[in-house]
This record gives sequence, C-alpha cells and structure tokens, in this order.
Amino acid sequence: MRKIALLTSGGDAPGMNACIRAIVLTSLRYGLQVYGYRHGFNGLLEQEYLKLRSTNITNIIQRGGTILNSARCLSFKADDAAKMAAKNLDALGIEALIVIGGDGSFRGAKHLSQHWSGQVIGIPGTIDNDVNGTDATIGYYTAIETALDSIDKVRDTADAFERIFLIEVMGRHAGFIGLNAAIASAADHILLPELSRSCEHELENLIDHIEAVKKRRGNSSYIVVVTENLWPQGITNLAEVLTEKTQIDCRPVILGYIQRGGSPVSQDRVLATKLGAFAVEMALEGKTGVMVGEINQQLVCHDLATSWQQNKTLDPYLVKIQQDLFDILKRP
Repeated sequence: MRKIALLTSGGDAPGMNACIRAIVLTSLRYGLQVYGYRHGFNGLLEQEYLKLRSTNITNIIQRGGTILNSARCLSFKADDAAKMAAKNLDALGIEALIVIGGDGSFRGAKHLSQHWSGQVIGIPGTIDNDVNGTDATIGYYTAIETALDSIDKVRDTADAFERIFLIEVMGRHAGFIGLNAAIASAADHILLPELSRSCEHELENLIDHIEAVKKRRGNSSYIVVVTENLWPQGITNLAEVLTEKTQIDCRPVILGYIQRGGSPVSQDRVLATKLGAFAVEMALEGKTGVMVGEINQQLVCHDLATSWQQNKTLDPYLVKIQQDLFDILKRP
C-alpha cells in the first residue's frame, strides 16, 4: 500500500481533528502518502482534496470541527455518483479510504464499496453515540460536558425565579446525551425516546412528577432534560402546555449546535487517536468494509452494516438509577 485517503462526513463532532491527526501520523509512520478529501463525499465527486503532511496537523488536536470540512451528500446515494467517486479515487491511486462519521456516512461508504475495488474503513464520529458496535463515538463525551455546563448555568436562574426549565439536548433519535446529562446534572425529570410512550402519557407523568415534588419541597426550580425530536409540536409548545397545566412559569432552552462545537475533552481526544491509528493498521492488514470501534477498552472491527442494522441500547444500570432517583424525589 502506498496511498491512503480520508474524509469527514455528516455532522461534525469534537475530536474529528484529533482523529485526522492520528491517521496522518500513523500513515506517515508506515511510509504512506495521505490525502484528505474536503466536504465529505462531495469532495470525492469533485476531486477536491489536499495532500496531508505533518505540517497540516500541527496544533489541531484541541480544535473542534474538522479541518477537512464536512457536509451531507444526498446525491451520493445514486450508483452513478459512487462510480464517479471510484473513478476519482483510482485516478489518484488511492488504495484505501477512511470515512469518519455516523451511520449515514457508513451507508455511503458501503455503497461506494459496491462500485470500487479499494478498501473502505469507517470510524464512528458523531455526538449522538447512536452507532452500534462501539461503546462510544468520537464527540460524544464532549457533547455531554457541553450540555452539563449549560444545564448547570440554567439551574442558577431556575432557582432564582422558581421556574420549570425544559432543556432540549441533541441526540437525533437516541437518548445517550440526555440520559448522561440528566444524571450528571441531577435533573428533576427526563424525556428520552427509548423510554417514552405516548405524548399524552409522558405529559401526564411529567405533570404528576412536578406536582409531587412541589408538595415535598414547595416552590422551587425544576429541570427537565428532553431529547430533540421527541415532542411533536416542539419543546416551545410543551413549555406552554406545562405553564398552563401547572401554573408554574415554564421556559424552553434549546442547546442545539453548541453541543457539536468546542474543544474536545480528553476522552474524545484519546478515543479519536486510538481509532484513527487502528483504522490505518487495519487497512494495512487488508481489512475492508468494516468499522473500527472500542468495546470494554478493546479495539474491535465490525462490518459497516452493524452500525445501523441493530439499535444501540442505553446503559441499563444508568436507566435504573435514573428511575430510582426520580421516584425518591416524588416521595412525601
């Protein structure tokens, strides 16, 4: 093997730059030339790339975002697009492509592998942590810390005004950030897609919980962590409903994209470094069509389809703790 390429695709995640750094340094150690495609799969179609050297990765481990830029590429689902990407890769002499992203990016990588003879390897990079086959994804730990810092600050004003605050965290359709941020911030309640039933049931349960806590400790602040896309009419509508039903002023706080930015915490930098180096080594061993990950501190390889064919489950013990603690808060 002489040439290897990489790209970052989909939503950016803190730690992607740390992963790029690890891939470049490991490749150079083995005497490989490294190319970085810009703007995700769009770069493959436009043949937009740069040759990566050690000078390109100086002082990027602490930076959020991605120096290669990222983007979504809906057109890549077509066979003609994958064939064009394969042609461009071959023209540059690329023998292995590493894709850093989530399950959507891995679907694109799998699609490419059906039209290209080179090796394709995925590295899970998404704050949502919804990729099966790895304990954590790059960016996940930083997103929790960002959410926690914001919740702690909201708690101050919530206490001052004795209000209900609904904190909407990201996660797409998974509650990993929500669960961990709620536990770490001592939130009073949580709404997660994995644990939710009907909207009517969740609303009734939430109101009952607030009323029970109010009887126990009087007027005070109430912090409710809500995963995005959970309430059909949006979190602002839920705040209005709660204000009307409880007669307590309720305010929504949507954390949004701040969770995808910022300097990655140490766990994400270390994970990104390990997975980046491991991906290069797997490429040198001839692996293809796989995703690298870490389970119980052991580096592993799975078929790319593993990332989306089975839903990743929440930590059952954390769920139990969350439910037990919230039940205790309701006791007289």
